[in-house]
Formats: sequence, C-alpha cells, structure tokens
Amino acid sequence: MGLDQTDQQAIIEADRFDLRPLRPSDAGLIEHYAGDARIAKMTAPIPHPYPPGAAEAYVKRGIEAEQGEFIWAMDGTKDGSPELMGVISLKSMDRNQSEVGYWVAPPFWNTGLASMAVQLLVEANPLGDATMFASVFQDNPASARVLAHCGFEYLGDAEDFCVARDANVPTWTYSRKL
Repeated sequence: MGLDQTDQQAIIEADRFDLRPLRPSDAGLIEHYAGDARIAKMTAPIPHPYPPGAAEAYVKRGIEAEQGEFIWAMDGTKDGSPELMGVISLKSMDRNQSEVGYWVAPPFWNTGLASMAVQLLVEANPLGDATMFASVFQDNPASARVLAHCGFEYLGDAEDFCVARDANVPTWTYSRKL
C-alpha cells in the first residue's frame, strides 16, 4: 500500500539500520562521500570534483521531495554505525512506476548494505508502485549483483550520461514487478 503525501518520507526500519528522510546535518557526510571519485564515477548525476553547496542543495531537494524524488539516508546509528552510510532514492515515473537509485559509502562496500537497503525499499514500496526500475553502469557489476539479488530482472542495454566522467556510459537496465 502506498503512502499519502505526508507519509512518503516515513522511516523504514531494519535490524542493522534504518532508511530515514534526509536532514540538514547529513550534508557533511554526503559531501565527504559523494566527493569520492569512486562514488561519483558510478552515478550519473554526481559531479567530480563535488562543488561547494551541492550537498546542501541535495539535502534540500530530498527534504522537499522535489520533482517526485524521495531520498532516504542509510542510517546505522541503531547498530553503532554512522548516521549516514549511503543514500537510496525513488523517483516517481508515470504509469505507477519509479526508478531506484543508490550509492553506498566506500567503508561499507561488500557488507550487504546495498542489497538490504534495496530489498527494504522494495518490500516497503512507499510510493505504491507496480514496477521499480534501476540502471547501473556496465563497469559496476557489484550494483548489478545487488539488483539481481533483490529480484530485479535484466531488461537490456542502454547508456546514460555520467557527469563525473563527462561521457555517455553503457548501462544495464533492470525492473522489478511489485
């Protein structure tokens, strides 16, 4: 069941961490991690170097859910981990669909965090979608494995512009019926 406008930023709880709405205090860690070239080069929209004020603008966009994009922090404080270990988002599309996007900070790579976050978002389905889509760069097989592990099916190849690389990059596109 989907959430109404006031509930779309609800906290989604798990054992190790929570997915919670962004807050202004997240800007410092977002700037630190998104400023890492390894993160920027595996996402389409993150520039490198990361410009001053970009983290604050991103947090503001997340808080206001501008353009139908809802962003959650992967918050590990309940397990003694940092309050921001990565982010995950849903961007509304037409026909009861959305696009999933995520990145995990390098200290938390290979911990299962991305798979758990994607699975939590799929199970919660906070926008009440019929289908979720995701795309990953073809040189990022770890993200492709996350999607496959979470029940997403490969749809085909495409390409997306990567700001940090200043180039079009081949992608794999996936979908998951809900």
